Amino acid sequence: MSELLLPIRIVLSHTSHPGNIGAVARAMKNMGLSELHLVNPCDYRDYEAYARASGADDVLTTAVVHADLQSAVNDCGLIFGTSARQRHVPFVPVEPRACAEQAIAAAAKGDHVAIVFGCERTGLQNEELALCHHLVTIPTSDVYSSLNIAMAVQIIVYEVFLATRSGVQSIERDEPLATAEDLERLYTHISDALEGTSFRNHSGSSNLMTRVRRIFNRAQLDQHEMRILRGILTAIQEGKKTP
Repeated sequence: MSELLLPIRIVLSHTSHPGNIGAVARAMKNMGLSELHLVNPCDYRDYEAYARASGADDVLTTAVVHADLQSAVNDCGLIFGTSARQRHVPFVPVEPRACAEQAIAAAAKGDHVAIVFGCERTGLQNEELALCHHLVTIPTSDVYSSLNIAMAVQIIVYEVFLATRSGVQSIERDEPLATAEDLERLYTHISDALEGTSFRNHSGSSNLMTRVRRIFNRAQLDQHEMRILRGILTAIQEGKKTP
């Protein structure tokens, strides 16, 4: 499979056509990637999927199936969501080349990286994008911008393959990135610490925690920074208990 064996996975969420999953497997194998993760997919192990995989049967056979996106990215320190349009909370989008360079740099340090694609009809939902650090958009003609999911995957994994050949420098970091699972614990901790406070009650924002997620997702916290923040929150909570 991949000569570099970098921990970069392609995640397809709620894919509805088996042929598309097979075509994605083919695109991945063409570009040296083998980690395919599927979130609540259609029944994809049929003739059409394997026919369109066209020799990438091993990628299909070893695909990992998850009940939800959170479990598919729990161990990932860097997560890209792909979408053709902005959702409720705005992102600063990156293009495929920048996505690939960041993915390779993080993977070279041993961080698990996920590039997530939504279902064919509606794409990624807001709650799925809330798990992502970056939004990736593929530039297309204004006249006709519709891309089949396998086409979109092919473009991005091609850029990943090019980035492996160009010798992208890894990020200098003493600590690995905080994983999606670590971040979920942080968000729960923040929500608990805010419970009953005047800030929580009068923030005037119905999507406070969504915006908190965006702040820390953009920051790309490492494990040491995560421990500092959790320690601060714990100290605040202990201080609230002191008479």
